[in-house]
Amino acid sequence: MKFFDNFKKVKECSCSSISTDSKEENAQICILIRMGTCSIAAGARETLRAIEDEIKTRNLSNVVVLQTGCIGMCELEPIIEVSRQDEPKVIYGHVTPERARQIIASHVVNGKVVGNLVIS
Repeated sequence: MKFFDNFKKVKECSCSSISTDSKEENAQICILIRMGTCSIAAGARETLRAIEDEIKTRNLSNVVVLQTGCIGMCELEPIIEVSRQDEPKVIYGHVTPERARQIIASHVVNGKVVGNLVIS
């Protein structure tokens, strides 16, 4: 059942309706990280850890992080998607732990997209 619960949350993030359970009621930002085998091989676990650490360090309670599967752009992994409430989603590629921290600081905290990392 955990798989279906996570799938439901991913769908809701895509539809800009982020909060579904009491723990995520304050979520205004959703970060999806691809965790398919190609993603993991490219370093997605380390990127995920950096994202979680940065969110914890900055005490960001309005952010939810969800793991999803591959979207078929293996050459661009690790890939993350940032959805801010009432804004278009932004997909970033080749996200290293350092770049993940940059995305959190710029896009998640300050609302400024990191243009050179965006997948168009």
